[in-house]
Amino acid sequence: MEKSDFIIIIPARYASSRFPGKPLAKIGGEEMIVRVCRRASETGVDVAVATDDERIFECVENAGFKGVMTSPDHQSGTDRVFEAFCKLGKPAKVVINVQGDEPFIAPSQISALMDCFDALGETQLATLVREFEKEKGFEALFDPNLVKVVRSDGGDALYFSRSIVPYIRGVEWKEWLDKHTFHTHVGIYAYRSDVLESVTRLKRSSLEIAESLEQLRWLQNGYRIRTAVTAEPTIGIDTPEDLANAEKWLAAHR
Repeated sequence: MEKSDFIIIIPARYASSRFPGKPLAKIGGEEMIVRVCRRASETGVDVAVATDDERIFECVENAGFKGVMTSPDHQSGTDRVFEAFCKLGKPAKVVINVQGDEPFIAPSQISALMDCFDALGETQLATLVREFEKEKGFEALFDPNLVKVVRSDGGDALYFSRSIVPYIRGVEWKEWLDKHTFHTHVGIYAYRSDVLESVTRLKRSSLEIAESLEQLRWLQNGYRIRTAVTAEPTIGIDTPEDLANAEKWLAAHR
């Protein structure tokens, strides 16, 4: 596919129980949402921000990027992305959903997602995974905010879980990292445009409700999610503390 076949849409809302106004918080002297836009635009793909807040819209537009006002009632970023895609009217074949709280997203990560789609249109959805770093220690795998992914030999996602999967039978848990390569999820998605429309019509599934993971709705309804492996580190910002740590990381890597 050509770059013109893709569009990147970044969902961003102002309200957040843990970090109100997060998209406008500055990191490295620049609003987080603007930083995400700049990183995404380095791919050469058109970029737009889908938001329900005039302040975010104005910030994005003033920085030279496209903003799209969307409903405040969406239950997920996917729903917000689809509304923006419809309003933009761009005849893209694939829509890429980059989270607005990923200020360190690498253009190469987005390109890896794009590479999952070919001219035959066989890929329905795609997302990124990373090999779990042994240096973090096995205890880190217990973190329910670190979503684990089980993949097929062909690279399709079989399951996502907040629990540790797979379970390594007959092996002391402290030795599991030496017996299996665990993968964790990087929350960036790409959807074939017709599939994006279809998945927004699905009702919440039992697995999604159990794990509070939207992608399980798609798997439970029979959609295939192709995965690409990235080695790039990612730093998502969920709280003011995360932002402070990200500032320290940025200062150390300049």
